[in-house]
Amino acid sequence: MPLIGAGMLLPFILVALLFPLWGFANDVTNPLVKAFKDIFLITNAQSSMVQFAFYLGYGIMAIPAAIFIRKYSYKSGILLGLALYAVGALLFIPASVQQEFNFFLAALCILTCGLALLETTANPYVLSMGDPVTATRRLNLAQAFNPIGSLTGMFVASTLILNKLQVEEFRVTERAAHPEYADMLPSVVDGKLTSALSDFSVSDPVAHQAMQAADLITVRGPYIAIAVVVTILFCLFLFVKLPRTISHDNPLTVSELGATFKRLFKNGRYIEGVITQAFYVGAQIMCWTFIIHYGMTSVGLTASEAQGYNMVAMMIFLASRFICTFLLGLFRPGQMLMFLALGGIVLSLGTIFIGGMLGLYCLIGISACMSLMFPTIYGIALKDLGDDASLGSAGLVMAIVGGALMPPLQAAMIDNASIIGNIPSVQTSFLLPLICFVVITIYGYRAHKIYNA
Repeated sequence: MPLIGAGMLLPFILVALLFPLWGFANDVTNPLVKAFKDIFLITNAQSSMVQFAFYLGYGIMAIPAAIFIRKYSYKSGILLGLALYAVGALLFIPASVQQEFNFFLAALCILTCGLALLETTANPYVLSMGDPVTATRRLNLAQAFNPIGSLTGMFVASTLILNKLQVEEFRVTERAAHPEYADMLPSVVDGKLTSALSDFSVSDPVAHQAMQAADLITVRGPYIAIAVVVTILFCLFLFVKLPRTISHDNPLTVSELGATFKRLFKNGRYIEGVITQAFYVGAQIMCWTFIIHYGMTSVGLTASEAQGYNMVAMMIFLASRFICTFLLGLFRPGQMLMFLALGGIVLSLGTIFIGGMLGLYCLIGISACMSLMFPTIYGIALKDLGDDASLGSAGLVMAIVGGALMPPLQAAMIDNASIIGNIPSVQTSFLLPLICFVVITIYGYRAHKIYNA
């Protein structure tokens, strides 16, 4: 049975080009949590508002996006999503000029409103581009292009942001000036470097402000570049005709909308899928955001070095996505989801209790387990929804707000004392991703045993 329907190859390729866009935005933004902490001299909990603002856009826009698509078309959803993406990225220019942290948060939220439109459009559109039997595999194939954007975002963050920040140069210089730091725990050294940076902002505020301005110009560069790329894609989609695949490109009446929501709320597999997706996205964002904190405070790496390990994790994620897409032809989606989530639990335990380089390797290995989860949960939850899939898709996209809610909780755990003996708080904070993988394991089991998925 062909994976992509007749006449759908070109539309599939064009829509697949969108998938790297949210991967890039996600992974060029993750390091900003650490970067903004040092640039603005704020706590981990405060800097984690970057993730809150980024993923809040999904919660705000997902349902309106689905209604917009039903009223107009998939193509209209893509165009509006690209426009909001470009506008949000360009707002980094005035945010850097004003040197205002909250302005950056607003820009990120607008950008992700665009991403919510794109994901609410692209995922169900791909599912509809062929036989329903191959829908989950088809979505996994399209989602395999997402890590390409993520790797690009990580590379840009590492080479064009973290490596260029003057605040990071300050930390490296300060570390080199104190040989005694070599005998201290990495977490203690990190605290002393942060304290030295704070002292510098008081002793020479003019120089510190100049350093802030230079670093914020560095931060905004990649966002201006992606705004140009997104504008080019907007022009491409503006002049390309995309086929209508299912009937829900038509407007919904209020009564039809209410009836659709009732059917969705009565669908156990779907509701459980939305909840599970929120936990998955939370786990993914926590593992990829705080790998930098883990590398710096548990291993003693620089921010750029820790980001390098984040890139390794994404390469593993990308390779595993293709491998698992193949394995879906041999195993049922629920089975695969359950086994990979169990792997995530084991590796999370290693991240928490082993620490050091081996703990970092466990944290990197979690990415192999996560590779299949988002599209598989998505495909299981939307199975057999028919014309309800567009609004159902919106609920699953809205679940990405889990990425807004959970990272601040983990950041607060890092800022406070450890909850397990003498184990550093940055390690014990990974209890939160572990809990997420437990929830995913349960859904995988239920999907396979109860929902026959």
